Amino acid sequence: MKFIKKLLKIGFILVILVVISIVYTGYSHYKEAISEISISEKVDSVKENVSFVPLEEISNDFTDAVVAVEDHRFYEHGAFDFISLIRASLVNLKAKEIKEGGSTLTQQVAKNLYFSNKQQFIRKVAELFVAFDLEKTYSKDEILELYVNIIYYGEGNYGIQKASTYYFGKSPAELNYDEATYLAGLPQSPSVYGANNNLAKRRQVEVMEALTDYRKE
Repeated sequence: MKFIKKLLKIGFILVILVVISIVYTGYSHYKEAISEISISEKVDSVKENVSFVPLEEISNDFTDAVVAVEDHRFYEHGAFDFISLIRASLVNLKAKEIKEGGSTLTQQVAKNLYFSNKQQFIRKVAELFVAFDLEKTYSKDEILELYVNIIYYGEGNYGIQKASTYYFGKSPAELNYDEATYLAGLPQSPSVYGANNNLAKRRQVEVMEALTDYRKE
């Protein structure tokens, strides 16, 4: 029994050491990234893009749908949402596949500003440090504005301006409910939904359901 307790204690210490190592390495990656170009400079470069669209010039149906389906507690939590992470983990365990990611919109903005899509703990830690900085510096509306302007919508379209024009020949302000909910569903898997209208329509149903629930809250 003493031997088992000793093994458990050693195992616990090793886990703690691994976590510390990951956090330290992730922090180092974060510092390296922002030393090359600051967060404010990164954000300014996004806003200087000719296709950048201010939030007030985007359909409310679209922005509400994005929040509803991607991060419905966006205006309630900070850079990290423990509740959403736990929920996503339970959904994934039940489905036996990755159905939800658990990342906040702020974390997704951080990833798209600085890091690749490669899933690894170190990158997630570095991403989280950037997300904390974003939350300290920018309002929720400003972060949402960044998100819709840098996220990928498939078929070579980055940002809502290009996506709206490509898929519907309209400006983001002109999107109706059907078009807005369609586009809001694409970022989950843009390479799949952007090229497959049937799958995109199925995803759209999920977006509509999420939006209905969100507006009831």
